[in-house]
Amino acid sequence: MHASIDIGESPAVQYLLRIGDTALIHAQRLAQWCGHAPVLEEDVALANMALDLLGQARAVLAHAGAIDGRGQDEDQLAFLRDERDFRNVTLVELPRGDFALTVLRNAIMATFFKLLWQRLGESSDSELAAIAGKAVKEARYHQQHAADWVVRLGDGTEESNRRMERAVADLWPYTAELFASDDVDELAHAAGIGPRWGELQQGWREEMAAILEAAGLREPAMRPFLSTGKRGIHSEHLGYVLAEMQYLQRSYPGGVW
Repeated sequence: MHASIDIGESPAVQYLLRIGDTALIHAQRLAQWCGHAPVLEEDVALANMALDLLGQARAVLAHAGAIDGRGQDEDQLAFLRDERDFRNVTLVELPRGDFALTVLRNAIMATFFKLLWQRLGESSDSELAAIAGKAVKEARYHQQHAADWVVRLGDGTEESNRRMERAVADLWPYTAELFASDDVDELAHAAGIGPRWGELQQGWREEMAAILEAAGLREPAMRPFLSTGKRGIHSEHLGYVLAEMQYLQRSYPGGVW
């Protein structure tokens, strides 16, 4: 069994890990629909979006490893870190759920990523800005695709509307973490690397409100609850995702195809 690795605590590295890890775990959850989606076309669409997110994660994690300077590549960062060293938001590690939950989570995250990549296109970090230039195009498609499904289900049958309402109630409390700024955000902002995530909240709320309104759904009132995945304090669900994702590399270290 391969031992775990450590990663630097510099704000730049931690800021990048939050982006890369969130994309990576979101990709894992979407990939779980491969072979299980309600229609064949959607099976392919979800798999392709998972691959887009995986590509974004790979680019950002590789850049984080280069900045950290310990010679760790994206594969090592994905497969050889412990749960407490992942910095993804809790929302993306929650169980796959039904199709309603999946399309709503995808709309939430695609809207957030679109706004984030737009801002990162102006980053003082030229490598990150280049990654953002490609990723924002993918996020726009993800948002449009997911939003279409949210409207289709929310404004569909009584059963599909009920499931969408339940998905909104289940997921909305976790969205607060997306916009909780801290010292990592402040220092990254001061260095010109990227925005404080809290700066994206107003735009995100406006775009999500339009999607929910078109679907006949209402935005729930926010609660005091704040999840803490960005700080490495995760739900009980992430460990299961990592156990499946990391098994091969940890059991057969250095293995190649």
